[in-house]
Amino acid sequence: MPRWLPRAMVLALALVAGFQFASWAFHELTSLLLNILIAFFLALAIEPAVDWMAARGLRRGAATGLVFLGILIAVAGFFALLGSMLADQIVTMVEDFPNYLDKVISWVNTTFHTELSRVEVQDSLLHSDWLQKYVQDSANNVLDVSAQVLGGLFKLLTVTLFAFYFAADGPRLRRALCSVLPPHRQSEVLRAWEIAVAKTGGYLYSRGLMALISGIAHYILLEVLGVPYAPALAVWVGLISQFIPTIGTYLAGGLPMLIAFTVDPWYAVWVLGFVVIYQQFENYLLQPRITAKTVDIHPAVAFGSVIAGTALLGAVGALIAIPATATLQAFLGTYIKRYEVTDEARVQGGTRRPRGMSRLARVRRALRRGEGGAASGASAPDEADAEPAAPVAVPARPDRSDGAPPAGTVPAQATDTERAQAPAGALAPSRSPEPTGPAAGEPVPEG
Repeated sequence: MPRWLPRAMVLALALVAGFQFASWAFHELTSLLLNILIAFFLALAIEPAVDWMAARGLRRGAATGLVFLGILIAVAGFFALLGSMLADQIVTMVEDFPNYLDKVISWVNTTFHTELSRVEVQDSLLHSDWLQKYVQDSANNVLDVSAQVLGGLFKLLTVTLFAFYFAADGPRLRRALCSVLPPHRQSEVLRAWEIAVAKTGGYLYSRGLMALISGIAHYILLEVLGVPYAPALAVWVGLISQFIPTIGTYLAGGLPMLIAFTVDPWYAVWVLGFVVIYQQFENYLLQPRITAKTVDIHPAVAFGSVIAGTALLGAVGALIAIPATATLQAFLGTYIKRYEVTDEARVQGGTRRPRGMSRLARVRRALRRGEGGAASGASAPDEADAEPAAPVAVPARPDRSDGAPPAGTVPAQATDTERAQAPAGALAPSRSPEPTGPAAGEPVPEG
């Protein structure tokens, strides 16, 4: 047996064991890694606000705490409004349940010619097997629900702590990361970090602004129609429609329509029409103006990124897909070289090739003429529209047989001192030396 075979077998077994251990550890730590990823994007989103307060003399830890306090107050207020609305609706439904039941029984008796009574229906419901089984299953699932609630609170606390440390110790974290990289890599990492902060923070603030505008608009509509719980419904529409990608608008508009339907069915139609019209206004007018400098990505790219993020990370991936895609697009845009686009009709959006010179070519030619005219002191006329220039009379140069320059000029062979002391315009143009041989018709002197 070769000497290297036992060592190779041990090395192969060690590699397999290491791979299995790494796979098991990654599977066990998936939840923690996902929480850290959420915390990192949350820290990127709040870092502009933290930097703004830190630049005005506030410590980063205190600034981060104030930002999280504001987020906590906003979330608590949202759930308080929504919880009060749901509680009132449940109480109202329980109180009105006998009336609804009487209406249903009356309709059934009239339609199917039966003789049902409310007491019989209530007794049959209370003594039914499926209701008793449902109550027992719900009692047994209390512990599971409690465990899920505690697990959710623990995950929320984990995300909050990591996000706090990432935002408060951002400069220290970047310094530690750059200390293990060469200088040219450090600049690239810092550039990527700045782009991520700008895009993620811009996404959060632009969505918050659009949520505020949407909430105010829907509150005015619901208040005019007299729909109950207008403030809570407006907050619901604003937040859900902006922070849940793709389907948020439909989820947000369903609850106000349901509440408006209980008041008047036509009110639900009005709410539906307003939601559709406002969505078009937001997509084509409001959103391009607000997000033009933050997360300006194509709607198809945003939709595809949300689908990919959902497939990879579920609901968390759907939430962070758009800012992550905007960050990647902006980072790659700094390294991708772009070229001037051709004037072909297929590229410019036309179905037919324009006759003659295209509009873009005319603009470019006009710009080139303008630059040339600015450099020479006067712009050249268009070749197609220019009139033929009149002949310019050029004065005949006096013929001096002696070869001397005109009066008042300095000869070209003057010294540098004479040329410097001569007035402007008195310098004779330098001419190439003339041949020194005899002119035609003159006798050749003999040596």
